[in-house]
Amino acid sequence: MPTIARWTHAVDATTTARPDAVWAILADAARWPAWNAGVAALDLDGPFAAGTGFTMTLPDGTALRSRLVDVDAPRCFTDETRLDDLVVRVAHEVMPQGDGARVRYAIEAEGPGAADVGAMVSADFPDVLAALVARAEGPGA
Repeated sequence: MPTIARWTHAVDATTTARPDAVWAILADAARWPAWNAGVAALDLDGPFAAGTGFTMTLPDGTALRSRLVDVDAPRCFTDETRLDDLVVRVAHEVMPQGDGARVRYAIEAEGPGAADVGAMVSADFPDVLAALVARAEGPGA
């Protein structure tokens, strides 16, 4: 049996925002383009719940079909994108930390080209988390 390539990576950020405030931003998927520069549009096919599919359009116009494979509100959710034999899963976790929260994006890519695709997908995680934190801590948050 051939070995399946697997690649993982995680990025954390801390915020003074309450975990529920961070979760509210993450769970409002239609508004991701307002703070995530890597998402031009997102169309959720139903509720923010496990099994719901969505189409994410990237700034270059590429549309990716994905689905929520796990949602444990208000703690974490995982989305999954399948590209032929390659599967990319991204876990988004919100953990209480002191008076604020720690947020983690963790990626797991499995299949041909896992390391290259995983590195490409996760390259903007630090910027995305910084934007999420800024939104959670910003005016009106």
